[in-house]
Amino acid sequence: MALAFGIYPGGLLGDDNGIVHPVRPDLPDRITDALDALQGDTATLSVRAYHPFAATMTPPEPPTPADPQTYLRRGRGLDLVLPFREPSGRLDGWLEFVRETVRAHGPRLTSLQICEEPNADLPVLDGSIPNVLDALVQGVVAAKQEARALGHPLAVGFNAVPTFDPADTFWTELAARADARFLESLDYVGLDFFPDVFRPIPANQLAAAVTAVLTAFRRTDLPRAGVPETVAIRVCENGWPTGSDRPEQRQAAVLETVVRTVATLAADLNIDGYSFFALRDADSSADGLFYRFGLLRDDYTPKPAFETYRRLIHELGN
Repeated sequence: MALAFGIYPGGLLGDDNGIVHPVRPDLPDRITDALDALQGDTATLSVRAYHPFAATMTPPEPPTPADPQTYLRRGRGLDLVLPFREPSGRLDGWLEFVRETVRAHGPRLTSLQICEEPNADLPVLDGSIPNVLDALVQGVVAAKQEARALGHPLAVGFNAVPTFDPADTFWTELAARADARFLESLDYVGLDFFPDVFRPIPANQLAAAVTAVLTAFRRTDLPRAGVPETVAIRVCENGWPTGSDRPEQRQAAVLETVVRTVATLAADLNIDGYSFFALRDADSSADGLFYRFGLLRDDYTPKPAFETYRRLIHELGN
């Protein structure tokens, strides 16, 4: 079963405390060259981008990358995320924002993710926002309605992070809202996970850990919300940062293990895609986990994992 591959090409990202700005600006020509190299001659590649909604936030969180349409060449499609970041939790304007996004981007918008990690209660993520589950359910329905009205074959979904706490109520609370309209509108559920980043995993146990997380997501978490196995899973964010004690060659090895494990599980667990986070470091000289996730250093020179991902896309992509 071939996978649809993607990547986030922006330099801006979030950490535990807020927004991290890259030390070097996005250079569209260099980014485009890197995307072309990853895609190769035959494979498809999606461009992941984020456009938050926050009607009362001043200043608002910026979209990133600023103009993702720049990178939609050679058949690349846009994988767009609409985080719900309105601090009050009010839905005023939210559904029209979703519908207008579908209209504005048209057929080049191939995937639309409603909300960003709504089960993660952290300041920079949607799980910290009141009413996020209502925004999620209503947003998925609105997006699919608009896409159908326009005749666009848009994949609509949402994402989550792994649930390790058996007392967590996110999935059962979602089930209480997941009516027939929502389930009929849902094409995929994404998983953001970063094995061996926040909790060390020995190299010889990494494949088993990835298998366990993805299997639990399919067999335990999604059924609690009433999501059937016909709804695809996709890995929306996965990566491994380099650093002073995190060798670049290890990044390449982790990427290889994770992607090959995902591909092996794809048919059994109905996994249709994988997207890497991120193309480029925010700051290749900074310490800390959040600055050096890139396949490229902040000066756009490649790490070994860049060639690893290019090769995997060519071998396993559709």
